[in-house]
Amino acid sequence: MRALATIEAEHRNMWRVTNALGVLADRLGDPRAAADRPTDLATVALIADYLESFTERFHHPKESDLLFTHIRRRSNEGAAIIDRLERDHEMSPHQVERIRDLARPAVVATEAAALATLVEEIGSFRHRLGEHMRLEEDVTFPLARQVLTAEDWAEVDAAFDAHVDPLGDPNAPAEIALLRARITQLLPAPEGLGGRSDVVVEKLAPRRAAAQGTLLAVSGLTCRYGRIEALHGVDIEIGTGELVALVGANGAGKTTLLRCISGVQPAAAGAIRYGGQDITRLRADARVRAGIAQVPEGRQVFGPMSIEDNLVMGAYTRPSGEIRTGLDEVYDLFPILRERRKLPAGTLSGGQQQMLAVGRAMMSRPKLLLLDEPSMGLAPLIVEEIFRIVKMLKEAGITILLVEQNARAALAVADHAYVLETGSVTLEGPGPELLKNDDVRRAYLGM
Repeated sequence: MRALATIEAEHRNMWRVTNALGVLADRLGDPRAAADRPTDLATVALIADYLESFTERFHHPKESDLLFTHIRRRSNEGAAIIDRLERDHEMSPHQVERIRDLARPAVVATEAAALATLVEEIGSFRHRLGEHMRLEEDVTFPLARQVLTAEDWAEVDAAFDAHVDPLGDPNAPAEIALLRARITQLLPAPEGLGGRSDVVVEKLAPRRAAAQGTLLAVSGLTCRYGRIEALHGVDIEIGTGELVALVGANGAGKTTLLRCISGVQPAAAGAIRYGGQDITRLRADARVRAGIAQVPEGRQVFGPMSIEDNLVMGAYTRPSGEIRTGLDEVYDLFPILRERRKLPAGTLSGGQQQMLAVGRAMMSRPKLLLLDEPSMGLAPLIVEEIFRIVKMLKEAGITILLVEQNARAALAVADHAYVLETGSVTLEGPGPELLKNDDVRRAYLGM
């Protein structure tokens, strides 16, 4: 079944390429960006060349001639969908060729309607390609796993093992290297995990709290596990709209503090005030209704349930009429979740599960978001994307308390930060200042 992993990896690249194509279409349709038009048109043509050579010479024939043929031989189920997918394979080169022809500077310069037609054609191509990949991943691939024999897979896998995606080939020609660089510039988000900042911030900004001042105040907080005292009189404050980081070593009490704030762990002494109200003894579900949501360490998604059902679980405090709006907001924030919304959450990668956990919390429309070790166990590239999304949420006006062992990354994005050691706050200050603090650098940055 290695071929399916290869195709899914190709799909991720296809999304990167076609999303870059969409960004170019938006710019071409914007009169203010007319000065960039020649470069944008050249990049559209380059992407069209990539799509044509990649899909026709490498991807589509192997799917149609091997994978789809074996599925038809083993089962009548899914025949109509396979017919549709094969029609897409036949149509794709014609639509790509049309995009390339419309992107010629001479055509754009002489035909007034050509630019608008190009933008429309790109939109149509993106939609059709998205539906195509969704059907393959949601219907065809599960069917292949079910009905193909070991001998079938040996033949299919052998064909795909020799396949090289030009965008991932270190020996790719100069044109592909240029295309990769332009796509990276247009879409800085790796793996398509996070949405575009301008879209997300615009969608979420109406939530921005008009009130200023302190949103959360923790004073003299003590917490115990049996006879062991985990927190010793902790004091922290978080202003409305702030991103506050909490750093410290393992066992310092960071997660315990979050659990006390969310109401999962009872406080032994001290007070927690939220929006001016004492919530120290308030039940956890009431705190969620008040606007506090926690993204737990280790993600803790419901693996057998679909991605969309996981998200709906996060909206249990909201009226049913608001759920669709909430889902649309989360899907704008994490496009990869929209693509795979019907799949079991357990099929997602670690980074994608982290996105799902954040999205689930966002479904409750939180005023205060508690993030517990969001980068734990993730690859460096995905960690970078996680922190890009955290900054996006902050720009949209959501107040965030971030617990993170990656002290360098956490302090770099924090308005204010606290250092927690063995259950006590030992240092606090603006994030960038603590980043320069010698004690912090020695203890947490390895410097």
